[in-house]
Amino acid sequence: MQRIKSLENVETKQVWSVKDFAKRHYLTDIEKARLLQLFGPFATASELLHNAQRKPRWR
Repeated sequence: MQRIKSLENVETKQVWSVKDFAKRHYLTDIEKARLLQLFGPFATASELLHNAQRKPRWR
């Protein structure tokens, strides 16, 4: 007999709207379009954070 995994141990991934992410992180329209082309309308937070190209705030 097989055991069924408990749902309590399942981790979820945080999924964001690319448009909301771009607005929240002050990305340019060009960068927002690049991320939309790369991922579509939704992506995980990790994918967005690792692929967003931002100018440093101090410049």
